[in-house]
Amino acid sequence: MTLSKKPAREARRRWLIQAGALATTSTLPLWVPLATGQSGHDLNVLPRLALVIGNTRYAEAPLKNPGNDAKAIAGELQAVGFKVNLQLDTSRAQLAGAIQTFTGELTRTRGIGLFYYAGHGAQLAWRNYLIPVDATIEKLEDLRDKTVELNALLQGLVKAANPMNVIILDACRDNPFGTKLPTEHKGLSQFDAPPGSLLAYATSPGNTAGDGEGANGLYTENLLREIKAPDAKIEDVFKRVRLAVRRSSQGQQIPWESTSLEEDFYFRPPKQLKKLSEDELEKQFEEELELWERIKNAKESAPIEEYLRKYPSGKFCELAQFRLNRLLVQRETTVQAAIASNVLQPASGSNADFKYVRPSTRVN
Repeated sequence: MTLSKKPAREARRRWLIQAGALATTSTLPLWVPLATGQSGHDLNVLPRLALVIGNTRYAEAPLKNPGNDAKAIAGELQAVGFKVNLQLDTSRAQLAGAIQTFTGELTRTRGIGLFYYAGHGAQLAWRNYLIPVDATIEKLEDLRDKTVELNALLQGLVKAANPMNVIILDACRDNPFGTKLPTEHKGLSQFDAPPGSLLAYATSPGNTAGDGEGANGLYTENLLREIKAPDAKIEDVFKRVRLAVRRSSQGQQIPWESTSLEEDFYFRPPKQLKKLSEDELEKQFEEELELWERIKNAKESAPIEEYLRKYPSGKFCELAQFRLNRLLVQRETTVQAAIASNVLQPASGSNADFKYVRPSTRVN
């Protein structure tokens, strides 16, 4: 062993011991850190194709943000190299046709596929349906005939046999049929991601997400920001979206993903996707380890969030996410208890999330 490599290897040994000790606790899932060698990056040089749908103008239950969301997502995807087909307020025929064209092009190009849908969606008998703006639903069985089943897209992607696909569904709004036609379950049903794909929901299966108060929905607002982050693997992009949405909604909305990806994909790849030399790897590792050692026991979330921003796919990102999750659970529990006791109330007309309510005093 040369003297130059000994400090870094000793640091790695300490890291393995630390991670192994944490993995034996009952509160952290088993996790085995990967070696510092890099995986293949062939995915990042393939053609990128996207189909983006935004349905807003429903006759009975119009929405505010899907059109804005779809246009904004289309712009960000174009900025990172996607060829985008943007479709707004689609009829059933238009939606089905766009999906068929999309999967056909992926079959020809063998590129990376991304499907984004914002609008109404519903589930029936554990099947998910995307609702076009011209759908007139009088009974639940009409879902099969007047909407587009998500499985039609998934089957088309499997048949395309392209290397990787991303399916993003911001379609978990409240029941679009109101009280006249109650559905069996809220939101969308959980689906496993097909091979080589990532399936992302705006909220957890069986739950709903709001349409948002600003120009974009809460989920898409955060997704737009995280797509811009350089050097972040796609799984880490969606982890950060989930964290931000959960915090903004005080735990009421928690995005969800199912993934079967096996290679690394970046919306904005590192400047040089090359195999680093041993010395470069050691220097990077020592810098990251030094920062993690300083903040790993932080009692506030800010230092850990700063680490995740600097190293979105770092060696300790799983540990950092776990630590941050515990801190957020503690904070949410405290806030909910304060709300229940009427010590805190939601703020209005200010930048604060909540306002302190001064206890009333009584004079006998």
